[in-house]
Amino acid sequence: MKDVSHKFDTLREAVAEALLACDADAQARLREGRCDKGDALDFARAAGILAAKRTSDLIPLGHLD
Repeated sequence: MKDVSHKFDTLREAVAEALLACDADAQARLREGRCDKGDALDFARAAGILAAKRTSDLIPLGHLD
């Protein structure tokens, strides 16, 4: 394990963007939260947050400089 005790705390921010191609009906259902299995955008947000929290587990050596 790498010693990082000498490093200063830094504020980090990540920004993500996606492009979704779908018909008008699917777009309306997504915006209104009317998908068959619930609000798909809420699930996508939760998945993004969980993935960000597990980056060091999912990407080998992602926590090293």
